[in-house]
Amino acid sequence: MRGRISASLHMRSALESPVRLKFWGTRGSIAVPGPETLRYGGNTTCVELRADGEIIVLDAGSGIRPLGVALQKEFQAQPIKLSLLITHAHWDHIQGFPFFKTAYDSNNQIRIFGFDGAGATFREIMTEPMRAPFFPITMRELSARMDINKLTEMKFSLGKVDVHAAFVNHPGVCAGYRISTNGGSVAFMPDHEPYEFFLHRAGGRQLSPEQAKQIAADEHARLVQFLHGSDILILDAQYSDQEYKNHVGWGHGSISGAVSLALEADIQTLLLFHHDPSHDDNTVDTMVESARELAAKSGSGLEVAGAQQGSEMLLEPKKIAVA
Repeated sequence: MRGRISASLHMRSALESPVRLKFWGTRGSIAVPGPETLRYGGNTTCVELRADGEIIVLDAGSGIRPLGVALQKEFQAQPIKLSLLITHAHWDHIQGFPFFKTAYDSNNQIRIFGFDGAGATFREIMTEPMRAPFFPITMRELSARMDINKLTEMKFSLGKVDVHAAFVNHPGVCAGYRISTNGGSVAFMPDHEPYEFFLHRAGGRQLSPEQAKQIAADEHARLVQFLHGSDILILDAQYSDQEYKNHVGWGHGSISGAVSLALEADIQTLLLFHHDPSHDDNTVDTMVESARELAAKSGSGLEVAGAQQGSEMLLEPKKIAVA
């Protein structure tokens, strides 16, 4: 994805603003800033979505720090109201929040949403890292009006924006989100391993191979239905196919797995995401080209790009047919 990408969809009204996606962090596991990661970025997961008057932030990895700086510069003394959706509690998805400048201004309002984790409530997930001895400022000492919301339903709304959540295949409790806007739907699944891996866990769960295979098939079908027809899919593609052979069960996907899921779900644009910290820009380039070759062989018209820190995508409002 080079610079600004514009996804040209149908215009509904010249007065309506396009949906904007901006990538503030695209890396998985740990931040790796440096000259070898300039194009795809070194910050961990954080994506900003602006749609229908809402500012929605997806995950709070180290990329949320520059997002906060940019928001304060943009809004100046005006209040900022935003919603933060957390996929799961792993460090690379929450580590930036204590450094989120927007949370330190009393004019601002931040609503945080997520599910309880394995052995921890969602409130504990967000507040524990900001307690002594881990951090000098506690969550309750932040100046902004904070509202931490444990999700119990898989469908909810943020203003005019509808959000659908689904649990995915990743260690612990991990969700993916599909966000429906006037410019189309954006699916965000930064951490996910194909359900075929479920077969490798059959012994631990005292399941027969047949039972495990059926569960894996059912879960895969559920996920395809959840994603089906999304305009944009931001998807975990951390490993090359060769690397994945040595990382089965780690909770992350491969290039061929990402393309296969996107094709089956009839996705328009696939953005490879959660880049491995050991991958420099040239390695990611090679992986993107490999994914594009697979998509081209399918004859489907699937567009593939690698998510780049600092880049934007614009989705124009879709035209509604009038009878």
